[in-house]
Amino acid sequence: MSDAGTTQTWHTKAGSLVLPTQQIIDGQLRPAQAGATTGVVSPRDGATITQVPNSRAEDVDLAVAAARRAFTDSPWSRMARAERKRILHRVTDKIEEHREELALLISLEMGKPIEYAYSIEMRTTIACYRWYAEWADKLTGESPDVGQDALALVTREPIGVVGVVVPWNFPMTLSSWKIAPALAVGCTVVVKPSDQSPLSTLRLAELALEAGLPAGVLNVVTGLGRRTSQALGLHPDVDTLAFTGSTPVGRAFLRYSADSNLKRVWLELGGKSPSVVLPDADIDAAVAGTAGNIFFNQGEMCTAPSRLLVHRSIHDEVVEGVIRVAENLRVGDPLDPDTQMGPLVSAAHREKVEGHTAGAVEDGATLRTGGSRPTGPATDKQGFFYQPTVLDDVQPQMAIAREEVFGPVLSVLTFDDEDQAVAMANDSDYGLAAAVWTRDVSAAHRVSRRLQAGTVWVNCYEEGDMSVPFGGFKQSGNGRDKSVHALEKYTELKTTWIAL
Repeated sequence: MSDAGTTQTWHTKAGSLVLPTQQIIDGQLRPAQAGATTGVVSPRDGATITQVPNSRAEDVDLAVAAARRAFTDSPWSRMARAERKRILHRVTDKIEEHREELALLISLEMGKPIEYAYSIEMRTTIACYRWYAEWADKLTGESPDVGQDALALVTREPIGVVGVVVPWNFPMTLSSWKIAPALAVGCTVVVKPSDQSPLSTLRLAELALEAGLPAGVLNVVTGLGRRTSQALGLHPDVDTLAFTGSTPVGRAFLRYSADSNLKRVWLELGGKSPSVVLPDADIDAAVAGTAGNIFFNQGEMCTAPSRLLVHRSIHDEVVEGVIRVAENLRVGDPLDPDTQMGPLVSAAHREKVEGHTAGAVEDGATLRTGGSRPTGPATDKQGFFYQPTVLDDVQPQMAIAREEVFGPVLSVLTFDDEDQAVAMANDSDYGLAAAVWTRDVSAAHRVSRRLQAGTVWVNCYEEGDMSVPFGGFKQSGNGRDKSVHALEKYTELKTTWIAL
């Protein structure tokens, strides 16, 4: 970080923040038309830190109308691509300039440790906006050879108004994966952030306006999830919608599309990702990669390796290693730069995670560590803290092995051979990510090819950059974020046939 400081330093900086309180519609700060607000609760202490507009369908109508005007009447979709690139670079510069402020907002609103908010989430966010800014002037069309009597042109046209609905766990990163490519191709956007983490997105939209993004190109509406998200999903003037969140809500968006204008709906949904440790694996690396990522971000991560599949011959060594990591993690105030795991996002979510753990023990799993709320000076406030948890003796049919917990809970399953490992790994409704740990390059290729997942990591976890696509198989969704492939979601192919 630019200035690691102390806990007190970060408390002081947080206390001096001017928190956003208005949504952004047509370049203006606006309350909800009905005047209603909803509180933003910080999970670090349970305090309501500010109020934001609690919007309804009429506010969504205003935002979509502003986005439509910006698409059809302003030069944004038709401007020279090089100019759009320059504006997006200025937006990225402004985000980078306010990196510390945005990191603090993330930490306050959803509990991410400040070190990770600054060094990881803001790094990936800035990289995303910068990467797609560069793509703004590099998309080209095609001209197939159709003979001497005609000329055929195939062009990519911006699709129009894009609705974006994102969750609270990575409020900057996940929104950037959708906003940045949509803007790069000339679309206009209406974003609905989670009601639990709207502040960083509101501030980003303010910064974009300061950087010269035209009014109406990026709009942000806030409010309780179902009402505002449903209004966006059903809106007949939204041309496509990109969503990251739970599988049940993803199904609802598909229904909204069917009941409105058949808008395309791009879904990045849940996961139950397996981390498969073969008997010849580097055990230290497998332990560090699996434990480090199931407990990272409090386990509130769709790709979290929540199923540890380990060969029976090395089970004890691997599990003991994971337990050591869990028991040595520093759980505490997210504004403490030494904190490694902050609170869960809400009291209700913590109760849900606790229910998953209790149900697993009732089903016969063995609780090896964690499974309760921590005590001590760092966590005995009213925050929503929960211990890193390891459950052993988990069987594939148990709910804990099949349902997404979205918390710091690791399920350990044991296998005897490669075929059994692959079968167990693929025995899931989800297919977002997976990992294979082995020193055998043939086994690495063999197993990774057989795993049903959008991303397979070999001897690592959560690695990658903007050049590679991200998305899932099966009920983990459709389409891809990141990479050049994401641009396809926000464009239409047009054929122009000219008789000569």
